[in-house]
This record gives sequence, C-alpha cells and structure tokens, in this order.
Amino acid sequence: MSTPAKTDSTAPATSADKRSLGQLVSDVTLDVSQIMRGEIELAKAEIKQDVTHAGKGAGMFAGAALFGLYGLGLLFLGLAGVLAIWLPWWASLLIVAAVLFVVAGILALVGKGQVTKVNGKPEKAIREGKETVETVKAAAQGQHRSAALETARD
Repeated sequence: MSTPAKTDSTAPATSADKRSLGQLVSDVTLDVSQIMRGEIELAKAEIKQDVTHAGKGAGMFAGAALFGLYGLGLLFLGLAGVLAIWLPWWASLLIVAAVLFVVAGILALVGKGQVTKVNGKPEKAIREGKETVETVKAAAQGQHRSAALETARD
C-alpha cells in the first residue's frame, strides 16, 4: 500500500513563487493582449471571407437585374406588338410608353413620401448613449465619494 506524499513547507520555492505581483500583472496583461490580437486577426479573416462572398453575390444580383431589365424591355415590345394588331405600331408603342410613365410617376410619388419620413440620425441610440455616459459618470462620482468618506473615517 502506498502512502501519500508529504509536503514540506520548508521546500525551496520555485521560480513562479519568487515572482513579484508586478511581474504577474505584467504577464497577465501580456497574455490578454495576445489573446485580443488573436481574436482581432480571427475577426478580420472572417470578415474578409464574408465580404468576398457578399461581393460575388452582389455581382450576381447585378447581372440578374441587367438580364431582367432586358427581358422586361422585350416583354413591353411584345405587348406593343399585340396592340399593333388593332393599331399602328407607333400608336401601340406610345400607349405602352404612356402606361410605363404613369407607373413610374406613381412609384416616384410613393418613394418621395417614404424619403420624407427619413429622420437621418439614430435618436434612440444617441439618447441611450447619453444615458449610459450619465450613469457611468454618476457611478464614478459615487465611488469617489465613498472612497473619500472611507479615507475621512480613517
């Protein structure tokens, strides 16, 4: 049967035991700094990959929009061709163009109404930020007062 090892309090101290508090704080600060740098590098790599995918996706959407617009133009020409059965070509093209201008005007008016609703600055975020600053200032002043009271008591 084995016996547990006895610890001797008079054993020589290791190099870690001899380090001062300042050295330990310095080591912790260095470790935290290295961890933060690593996290920042990881975030940069992830963001770069996301931006690459977003750029490719945006290019594909732009190509789809271009071909969609060409298809829409041909559809309108086809509609004018159908109207040309009963009317001359120039009249059917004018009718299709007039309908498109009316739709564009309606969309422009609705869009203008939406744009006028834009505030332009994040008022809620600004208000909450100011409240946070005020809270932090109040807490800091409260700590300074309590520390002053404690030193006055001593």
